[in-house]
Amino acid sequence: MNGYMGKLLRVNLTNRTTKMEGLNPQMARDYIGGTGLGVRMAYDEIPPKCDPLGPENKVFILTGPLTATNYPTAGRYQVICKSPATGILCDASSGGHWAAYMKRTGYDGLVIEGASDKPVYLWMTDDKVEIRDAADLWGKDCFATQEELQKRHGGKDVYVACIGPAGERGAMMACLINDDGRAPGRGGNGAVLGAKKLKAIAVKGTKAFPLAKEAELKEECRKIPQREKAAGWDLLTPYGTAQVLDNSQLTGDIPVKNWQLGEWKDGHTKLGGKHMADTILTKRPACYRCPIACARWVHVKEGPYAFEGPGPEYETLGSLGSMTLVDDLNAVSYAGHLCNVYGMDTISAGTTIAFAFECFEKGLLTLADTDGIELRWGSADALVKATEKLGKVDGFGKLLALGMKRLAEKLGRGAIDFACQVKGLESPMHDPRAYFSLAATYAASPRGSCHLHGASMCFEFDNSLPEWGLKELPKDPNKGRGKVAQVSLAHAEVFNSAVLCYFLPFYYNVRPAELAHHLNLATGASYTSDELLTIGNRISTLHRAYNIRCGLTAADDKLSPRQLQKTNEGGNKDKSPDVKAILAEYYKCFGWSRDGVPTKATLKKLGLSFVVKDLYPS
Repeated sequence: MNGYMGKLLRVNLTNRTTKMEGLNPQMARDYIGGTGLGVRMAYDEIPPKCDPLGPENKVFILTGPLTATNYPTAGRYQVICKSPATGILCDASSGGHWAAYMKRTGYDGLVIEGASDKPVYLWMTDDKVEIRDAADLWGKDCFATQEELQKRHGGKDVYVACIGPAGERGAMMACLINDDGRAPGRGGNGAVLGAKKLKAIAVKGTKAFPLAKEAELKEECRKIPQREKAAGWDLLTPYGTAQVLDNSQLTGDIPVKNWQLGEWKDGHTKLGGKHMADTILTKRPACYRCPIACARWVHVKEGPYAFEGPGPEYETLGSLGSMTLVDDLNAVSYAGHLCNVYGMDTISAGTTIAFAFECFEKGLLTLADTDGIELRWGSADALVKATEKLGKVDGFGKLLALGMKRLAEKLGRGAIDFACQVKGLESPMHDPRAYFSLAATYAASPRGSCHLHGASMCFEFDNSLPEWGLKELPKDPNKGRGKVAQVSLAHAEVFNSAVLCYFLPFYYNVRPAELAHHLNLATGASYTSDELLTIGNRISTLHRAYNIRCGLTAADDKLSPRQLQKTNEGGNKDKSPDVKAILAEYYKCFGWSRDGVPTKATLKKLGLSFVVKDLYPS
């Protein structure tokens, strides 16, 4: 198969066996890879009512047809499993180098099933796959685990994805960490792997795979980085995603103080990319074959927060800093470092801690609950101590490890009203009161509150997509935004299935028609722009269907009351989206019913006739 290794590795942890199986060519054609392929396989293989932390749940770790080529940003992988945080199907994405070298061991992806009774890790090379004992690794942090496995198996050309103590101990925000702090952060996949006792996957691969038109694809790969950057994206390389803190203050897009304020000018400047570049930034690392190089490497040389390692990106700075009113860049960077050490999603970790700050202020948490930590707004000491407790799932950390929704339900007394989450997944750092399309993007995202399913704010402020019917928006901010959310989700599903970075289409203006051409050069297929839209809608609709089988209804498509409360300052002052109207348009654009259920006609049109019997059993 051009663009693919043509094989998947199935790993059964219960009986400690591995098996190679062929990749279904038609399924790959219809779903591309990554998220699409994972959602399709999960629909068949993961029982919708299973316990996410039980052996029936499976974890699909998948690449795409451009992975491990020279194509810009094609060094990513997707993780798909039923989320313990939300109880629905979740996909998450990570960059770095691990994916390329996992694919080069000879597999397009892994299917992890069952559960081991003792800690194990997976060792993959060109010649063999082994399930090895990990008793000596259990309890180690992510960086120590990577270092030990590289030492054991041959040095820096061994790439490691692993869980840390947070995953071992079942924290709802636990995730895999690969390549010095890259993470498929959302949804608790680290807790799922911890329950399966799979500590790590170490890989060392050198195999090649065929490409349909290799020379032409290489030429396209050469030309893309040479083109002019899209307007407004030129700061991404010098300042990383942290530049959003410098440049998005006026729009009101940055949540502040657990979503209570519309602006925090001085704080955002102190945490922004320019201040980072002037103080602690030392290098700008890049993912595999990525010319953008938006990652940061920082060195805090002295003081209580001294460390050297991967630096924070925008979501980390927002969730751990803006949300808690901690404006000490060194402290926020160190808290982000702790998340990497213990294996946690910085969005869910930071926003859950910020929620706890407000619970403490309101008397819902006391010093007895917090192990004596005074959770005061702006306290760097409290932030770092709480992050440490959470990462270890120790004492107060056991409460935080429940995640925001479960913690709010445990505390009661109105806490759920200011718990900014959807379906149990904590909200990221973009505000639907600034970009109304985010109301549908968050409320109806296939994995819970999520800006990357799919970056609708980018399409709303300066990126139309006329080839998919997204043109100039109505002046009324509640109209046309459902369409934006629907198109942006389909767009995200395509890029998640090709397994490419979201920045590629925005930074270099790679549009669907061009992506279709590049996929054709790799695979020999005959994709068109229109077909990619159909595939995006197919994946979105299948994911929705699976979640409905888990018990999801339209009543679950809602924002937190706090996220609709108008602020008194900043770019989102006095603004609040009409969620009901925007969702109605969103459902209609997908061809779903008014209750958010894909219709029979839509299922058949998208090639999902096999779903009809599940959603319409009568």
